[in-house]
Amino acid sequence: MFGLVAASPPGGAMGAHQIRTQDGIELWYRVAGQDAGIPVVFLHGGPGEGSQVMQALGGPALERRLHMVYLDQRGSGRSERPSGSKFYSMHLLEADVDLVRHELGVDKIVLLAHSAGTTIALDYAADHPDHVAALILTGAVPDLPAAIDNLCDRLKSVHPELYAKAVKARESGRKCNPFAVFGDKQRQAFFDDNMFPNRIVRERVNWLDHIPSLANSGQLGEALSAQGFMDYRFDRPERLSMPVLFIAGGHDFQTALGPQRTLAAKLKDGRVLVYPNSGHFMFADEPEQFASDVSAFVSRATRSLSDHSEP
Repeated sequence: MFGLVAASPPGGAMGAHQIRTQDGIELWYRVAGQDAGIPVVFLHGGPGEGSQVMQALGGPALERRLHMVYLDQRGSGRSERPSGSKFYSMHLLEADVDLVRHELGVDKIVLLAHSAGTTIALDYAADHPDHVAALILTGAVPDLPAAIDNLCDRLKSVHPELYAKAVKARESGRKCNPFAVFGDKQRQAFFDDNMFPNRIVRERVNWLDHIPSLANSGQLGEALSAQGFMDYRFDRPERLSMPVLFIAGGHDFQTALGPQRTLAAKLKDGRVLVYPNSGHFMFADEPEQFASDVSAFVSRATRSLSDHSEP
């Protein structure tokens, strides 16, 4: 319906590939777009959403300009979904990114991440700064407690009666518990209103998210939550020596813009770009503008690498 692409040969060539991790998990990734230039590896959100939304709605514009790589994280999309919490952790997700980099046969990659995937990108870039040429974070959550507080503020403004209940259900140190006061359908409607100013984009994203073979099983998110994921705060800005671009939606009420600006200000080369009319899926709201901004940023980072490599 929205142009998803089937599998093709193994290796670093164009098409879809399957590789196996050291702990035996089969990962799926797809290489597309320009057959030249530094690979731009996309890390989806969720956790557990899969890369199909970006491939279908943002990918066509990106692929006209960039060498794209879409990774379905373990437990997500077309990658294997093992049972057991031992197969899921931030450390393993980060190791999977490095495995894909090795499979691509390159020393450096650009990381383009969305939502919960930005936590993996931040940790990978901090642990492997020499392997990341540039970092692009969209709908970023560098401080998840602050993002949850932002949800509380949103709940207070649109559902004050539910906010009072959420305050009573809060955990120690939290403003409220916005997840405890909804039924499943109500919760989805609240999140949709937070993320999608455009009804058509909402319908497309939700259709792609609910393709039976690709839908989020919840395994990855549940495992990470049990390991303290909801307390994630990135606290190593000094490790991010590469250029970093935050792209935020002016109508994205699912995340918090303040922590993105705060982190960008601490970086050697950090900048924030806000799309006033977009939501959480800004690459679907404004795909051509998004692709133009991302490709320009990648070009700038690539030129900077070339300049520094000259004797």
